[in-house]
Amino acid sequence: MITDCHVNIWNDADVLPHYFTQLGRVREKAIPARADAETIMAALAKVDRAIVFALGYAETIGIASEDTTTAAAVRRYPDKLTGFAYVDPRRPDALERLRHAHRELGLVGVKYGPIYNGVALDDARLVPIYRYCVANDLPLTLHMGTTYTRLYAAELGRPLAVEQVALRYPDLRLVMAHMGHPWFEECIAVVRKQPNVFAEISAIYYRRWQFYNVMLAIEEYRVADKIFFGSDFPFSTPDEGIALTRAVCELGGVGGLPRVATETVERIIHADPFAHWWQQSPLRR
Repeated sequence: MITDCHVNIWNDADVLPHYFTQLGRVREKAIPARADAETIMAALAKVDRAIVFALGYAETIGIASEDTTTAAAVRRYPDKLTGFAYVDPRRPDALERLRHAHRELGLVGVKYGPIYNGVALDDARLVPIYRYCVANDLPLTLHMGTTYTRLYAAELGRPLAVEQVALRYPDLRLVMAHMGHPWFEECIAVVRKQPNVFAEISAIYYRRWQFYNVMLAIEEYRVADKIFFGSDFPFSTPDEGIALTRAVCELGGVGGLPRVATETVERIIHADPFAHWWQQSPLRR
């Protein structure tokens, strides 16, 4: 089984002009503008399961999708897709919207990016979100690390901020997306220390030298069992992610540099978040 635990979804109408002005700073290859349900399903052909969520980042990324889009895709493809809700703690109705996404739309996790909303993880406005997640067994995926958009300070993405949340809410399962790059060692240290913190490798494997060091640190800290695969579609694809994750084994072995073990790579590619992120997997409810 292969699970892609980081897939973004939006409809064509959700794409704003601002999206196209920044793409040249994402990576060297062209990034598509389409990420609707049909496009996602075509890209996920070789993946068994995927976790999808909307991007409500109009001011930063230039995408303004909604939880209803996520829920519609999950209803259409229930055997493959699992939906997470998007939260914006700046909204006075943030908790009500999350409650609706969970109870009415059937979404079973939450996605939040402090560097995209400008609200730090220790902000009081997030407390009701944390409490709701704990009370309802909803894992919280966090965009930790930097981003290509310029509006908010990179400091908001530092992985060390996750540890304070983990300590305050020990029953809250926290997932750091993108290995908190470029602070991947902070990310891995927190993952090792805190039993309720996990991480995933989406959109980091195409930075080959950085990813090589990420994988070595995962092995050295012995946290491979808490690291998961994700693509960050459409900014990358599952096919590219799987290929480049396996390609990391080709590095090293020269000049005393160590090699990343194939076992570590395959363990991450085939990791099952449904067995770790919930008290009882939504697949078995």
